[in-house]
Amino acid sequence: MIEELINLGIARELIVIIISALPILELRGALPVAINVFNMPWYWAYPLAIIGNMLPVPILLLFFDSLAKIVSKVEVGRRFVNWGLERTRRHGKLIERYERIGLTLFVAIPLPFTGAWTGSIAAFLMGMKFKYSILSIFCGVLISGAIVTCLCLLGWLGAIIAGVGLSAIAIFGWWRI
Repeated sequence: MIEELINLGIARELIVIIISALPILELRGALPVAINVFNMPWYWAYPLAIIGNMLPVPILLLFFDSLAKIVSKVEVGRRFVNWGLERTRRHGKLIERYERIGLTLFVAIPLPFTGAWTGSIAAFLMGMKFKYSILSIFCGVLISGAIVTCLCLLGWLGAIIAGVGLSAIAIFGWWRI
């Protein structure tokens, strides 16, 4: 897929943004491509991935209900929406219990189905205010991006150190608000 996009003349920077805007892959897929495949410096790859990962968030937070209705008109779309909603509800216990901190940590965990897309859906389903939702998701994306960047550059130890340190800072920051 990446080679096809390059052959179409699409800039590598735009490819990183596109990959990080996709559900499931998000920046967890974009950063390794940028750093390890395209040999971009981390300080260039990281903001591109953050921008791409945050692009769909306001749209999802504001228009998820309408988008879900449109997509659900097709059988495959309805199954995908129902599957996503059920999965988000099952894994939303952390978010329900700790609200903003929980949403930040949920998005920050760099695993499939825990990123900005799922966090946006969870925030919508739980009726969180837009400003808190987008800020929590943004903080989670920053932390997730730092963890994945450290994993690409330093291996597992660097990712663990980054994850623990940045999560502690986020928890402390939200607790004070």
